[in-house]
Amino acid sequence: MQLWTVHGDGKTLGPEDVVAPDERLAWGRTISIGMQHVVAMFGATFLVPILTGFPPTTTILFSGLGTLIFIVITRSKSVRMGLPSYTGSSFAFISPVIAAQTHGGIPAALCGILAAGAVLFVIGLLVDRFGSRWINIVMPPAVTGAVVALIGLNLAPVAIGNVKAQPWTAVITLLVILLATVALPGFFGRISILIGVIVGYLVAWPQGQLDTLGDNLKAADWVGFPEFTLPTWSWPAIGLIVPVVVVLIAENTGHIKAVGSMTGRNLDSSLGRGYMGDGLATMLSGLGGGSGTTTYAENIGVMAATRVYSTAAYIVAGLTAVALSMIPKFGALITSIPIGVLGGATLVLYGLIAVLGGRIWVEGRVDFKNPVNLFPAAIGLIMGAADLTWTHGDLSFNGIAIGSFGCILAYHLMNWIAKVGPTKGALYLPPVHETEAGDIEAAVE
Repeated sequence: MQLWTVHGDGKTLGPEDVVAPDERLAWGRTISIGMQHVVAMFGATFLVPILTGFPPTTTILFSGLGTLIFIVITRSKSVRMGLPSYTGSSFAFISPVIAAQTHGGIPAALCGILAAGAVLFVIGLLVDRFGSRWINIVMPPAVTGAVVALIGLNLAPVAIGNVKAQPWTAVITLLVILLATVALPGFFGRISILIGVIVGYLVAWPQGQLDTLGDNLKAADWVGFPEFTLPTWSWPAIGLIVPVVVVLIAENTGHIKAVGSMTGRNLDSSLGRGYMGDGLATMLSGLGGGSGTTTYAENIGVMAATRVYSTAAYIVAGLTAVALSMIPKFGALITSIPIGVLGGATLVLYGLIAVLGGRIWVEGRVDFKNPVNLFPAAIGLIMGAADLTWTHGDLSFNGIAIGSFGCILAYHLMNWIAKVGPTKGALYLPPVHETEAGDIEAAVE
């Protein structure tokens, strides 16, 4: 039985063609797209465990397994093959996980990660059972677009830092991606990011940016299993890490709405399943020694660049991540990608994420003449771009969390004052309900 509809005849792919989630290209091309997703997620997914002291290969393993779980959990009548998303290491966990390790090391932090995943899963169950209306009320298009955009802006300093470290490699990688996107015919234009990374890799070689590759490959085994760690109960770790769930809800909501915007579908009915999928992925990671997960914006950037939204490509990416975690030599090869190459690629990907926030505003018909829309979005974007950090004792929140909270709180505070204050509702914006979201989608189409 053929699970996916094969797009076209497997040979032709025009520049305006869009491959839907329940479609796939020929398997050879699907594998190439899947590998491109692996390249996009690898740097950030690998960085989080390095910063928190977790085993990187273990985190890569659970990111791949989590992606496969997410796809299975999000399958429904409206999304037959599951949502096209990758679950990678969440940066929101970094500060609380580091703080939690003072209460019992990595095992204690894993307890907090497990608890956060369980809370997110329960919230997902409730949303799936009783509807996502309250999500639309809390995060209307004005807020959702800002959250998506600030994620891209918050990641920008990482890309710029990599570019500055190896500027020539980064610039050449970026130019190859841009030229390949518009100059190469059909499918090759769709894998421009992968082509850019390969060319950037070759450019880095004569510059001495791969000097340690040979030693790393020799030292790595062909087959090996990652290191597993079991959690130990810790109430302080739970108290530190569980608040991250609020950030995960904001990130997952923004990502799912971004995918819906790109594919021309209203995916609000999948929000609950999305929370459940990410929650279960985070729980599994916490049980075995990996970092907490979230749906990855980097891979949404890949979809925006390729216009290939096939869930099959994410299955390939998930399986590839699992394989890499168990083949140390391939892991050594991937992790040797020079930071300049990652800088050139992520400069494009993170920028596309920020632009997707603007697309949500356009398709949601957000009226920025109304200060109730304008001011919260402005506050959220600057907070996210500035990468502010708020710390209170052992609790710490980064720019994505602060920007998301700031945007949401400012929107609802201004909306409430506009409703009951001297303007007598002149600026009040009724919340967007599920039916209205459907009307917006229909109007856009």
